[in-house]
Amino acid sequence: MSLPRGCKFVCLSLSFLLLPFIAAAQQERPDYSTLFDKTDVMIAARDGVKLHSEIYSPKNAAEPLPIIFERTPYGLSNDEKGYSRKLSRYAEMIPDGYIFVFQDIRGRYGSEGKFVMQRPLRDPKDPKAIDEGTDTYDTIAWLVKNVPHNNGRVGLLGISYGGWLTVMGMLEPHPALKAVSEQASPADMFLGDDFHHNGAFRLSYGYEYSTMMETDKTNFSFQFDRFDTYDWYLQLGALSNANKKYIHGRLPTWSDFVAHPNYDAFWKQQAMPYLLTRPRVPNLNVAGWWDQEDFYGPMKIYELLEKEDPDHLNYLVAGPWNHGGWAHGAGNSLGLIPFGSDTALYFRQKIEAPWFAYWLKNKGSLPLKEALLFQTGSDTWVNFDSWPPREAQTKNLYFHEDGKLSFDAPTGDSEQAFASYVSDPAHPVPYRNRPIDMTYPEDHPGSWFTWLVQDQRFVDNRPDVLTWQTEELKEDVTLAGQVTAKLFASTTGSDADWIVKLIDVYPQKYPEKWQLSGYELMIAGEVFRARFRNSFEKPEPMQPGVVTPFKIDLHTANHVFKKGHRIMVQVQSTWFPVIDRNPQKFVPNIFEAEESDYQKATERMYRSKRFPSSVEISVLPSAARPGS
Repeated sequence: MSLPRGCKFVCLSLSFLLLPFIAAAQQERPDYSTLFDKTDVMIAARDGVKLHSEIYSPKNAAEPLPIIFERTPYGLSNDEKGYSRKLSRYAEMIPDGYIFVFQDIRGRYGSEGKFVMQRPLRDPKDPKAIDEGTDTYDTIAWLVKNVPHNNGRVGLLGISYGGWLTVMGMLEPHPALKAVSEQASPADMFLGDDFHHNGAFRLSYGYEYSTMMETDKTNFSFQFDRFDTYDWYLQLGALSNANKKYIHGRLPTWSDFVAHPNYDAFWKQQAMPYLLTRPRVPNLNVAGWWDQEDFYGPMKIYELLEKEDPDHLNYLVAGPWNHGGWAHGAGNSLGLIPFGSDTALYFRQKIEAPWFAYWLKNKGSLPLKEALLFQTGSDTWVNFDSWPPREAQTKNLYFHEDGKLSFDAPTGDSEQAFASYVSDPAHPVPYRNRPIDMTYPEDHPGSWFTWLVQDQRFVDNRPDVLTWQTEELKEDVTLAGQVTAKLFASTTGSDADWIVKLIDVYPQKYPEKWQLSGYELMIAGEVFRARFRNSFEKPEPMQPGVVTPFKIDLHTANHVFKKGHRIMVQVQSTWFPVIDRNPQKFVPNIFEAEESDYQKATERMYRSKRFPSSVEISVLPSAARPGS
């Protein structure tokens, strides 16, 4: 098999990872050529590189209009009349009256220059230096000066990579930039977003995405020789084989993965904690509870900007969506999980459109006070004065013998109070039910987009997955805020991965929807690579057989475990191939590990008074719950 053949994606460029099936699922589009005049233009950046842009001006506008600006690396996806399909994304905003501008970023599709994945910030001492922020600034300056009948106000938004571009544009904003919406932007590619989670490499995504973005100026997909990519990645073997067999040094991002296996300056120069100080323009952060790519990012960006927001410019919306799921369709379900209302349509009509109308047109009022979050389980929208809510109280769900989980701490001191399993890199636990299709299939809607809501019963019979669950709940438990796994574990190896999942177990008889009887719905889940337990910068081997504490951030959630349901926790050491296999023998750089480095290991999870493994959740007292 050779490096990717020329197989182009048709996409709407709605997300960092693309949603190629969305265009086909859209309802019949209006003929936008009757609504807008289109102008193609190459806008020169400060270094002379020209950026391809398409301007859509409403016909017969009665007054000067603001500009909605979106930048993308995925192309503008024009229809048979040459009009961008991106206009469908803004169907709820078009009636309010806007000029829309879509732009290929530097080095992609119709734009000149060289593409650099998440281009680092420029040297501020060099007046000729460029980055995505300067390209945004220069484009806005050109637009407000040259586009007829604009009112001098610009709104900037985008999803995923487009969300990241939005953040870059608001670091040193042009004066005409009056409102932004960062949607599913990555915040840290080593700690929590697309390429790594807590230092563990996201193999299938990292390989397929870097191939797609860096093989050509347009999107290309890697051509697998089989449908089940679980089998393909397993047959690939050690990570070092990827470069030897297929890449041959031709993908800069893969070379970066290999050269920077730890949290060094390369990753930090892209990370939001080192870039963001305070919001300078009103920003609407948008996240999806089941975003399979960038949930960490928008929640972290909101958190960082909250630290210094004296003018109250920072807002948050989180809903029951996958990556970019709020931007299309009704949003009344995800996979088999119903939400009781059209959540995505509600967001676009009642939140996003009024948000930009308020800041760009002085129309209406702000559609939210601070944080508006959909509460899964109860299927209601809830306004919070802060997120996480200050009223939430922490409670620990402790591991006990016989797979029992409870809020009661263990009392036994026996050194044998543990559960164990053998983790074998040759037989890793799949992260979703097999067969696992490629991340971006071209001929069908892939299961990648819904895997976070997949029924977790597919791992029930695996001996390398530990499970604890509560008795049936006698009353609702409202989780609102932080979820943290606090583990005490040991291994016979010298490195390990811990995957922890918090799960809502439906009753065995569920008359509301028979298909959900006994369903195991993951509410939170994360991986942690043990070598980084003390420092992400300086990894250390584990001492075989030594009980070691781990604190794992499972992020935040807003969910009601209903009366009659159960709460479950699962622990495992592989999640393949979304996470690469840990050799379980400490090596300085897993990207350079040899086949012989991959070894079986016995993992122990302790549950004694001395070593009380648990998952800490934030519970909202009944008096603080909505409607009480």
